[in-house]
Amino acid sequence: MLDELLVSLGTPQIDRDLVWQALTHSSYANEENVAHNERLEFLGDAVLELLVSQHLYERYPDLPEGELTRMRANLVCEPTLAQIATQLQLGDLLQLGKSQLATGGKERPSLLADAVEALLGAVYLWGGLDAAAKVYSRLFAKAMLALERGELWRDYKTKLQELVQKEQPSAELAYHVVAESGPDHAKTFFVALTQAGKVLGRGSGRSKKEAEQMAAKEALQNFGCRKQ
Repeated sequence: MLDELLVSLGTPQIDRDLVWQALTHSSYANEENVAHNERLEFLGDAVLELLVSQHLYERYPDLPEGELTRMRANLVCEPTLAQIATQLQLGDLLQLGKSQLATGGKERPSLLADAVEALLGAVYLWGGLDAAAKVYSRLFAKAMLALERGELWRDYKTKLQELVQKEQPSAELAYHVVAESGPDHAKTFFVALTQAGKVLGRGSGRSKKEAEQMAAKEALQNFGCRKQ
């Protein structure tokens, strides 16, 4: 299965020990006394930020900085990375300790997202920025297309629910209208999203549904995405 992954990345000649390190969680490393992926993740995070920034800068020469930042945030956030990992079936390759395995770690979005960044860091160490850029182009093609169509995480409530169910299966999300303003024909609703009494996000909109989506969007950013 590792061979299939490397072919899909376009890096069949990469150092396999480096790839396995990128797929090794610290829980497994502690049990087996091997290297884990946290340093590679740190490096890959920086490489990804650079590649996405350059891509957006060149592709959208007329967009202001704020819009580019928003687009970059959607591309490098945990839900996007976790979806890419799922498409690559990285969960089946992750080396996890017993505790992580017992609690569904192979499907946990945060671990999957970390593995994508670590893989990119491994590719960068092996082949430099050019190799990392080629892998980035392969991995993020669908996400970029969805972003251009305005379809990337448009249904923030569903995406947040999926994320929470995997990370904290027993957690309940609740949306509360905390305020309304304006006349009946042009109301603005303000919603707070809570979990166990803690506010995860706030949003506003011309309808309750829109306000809930905006609250879920903010919660997703706080959950794992870089702030816009």
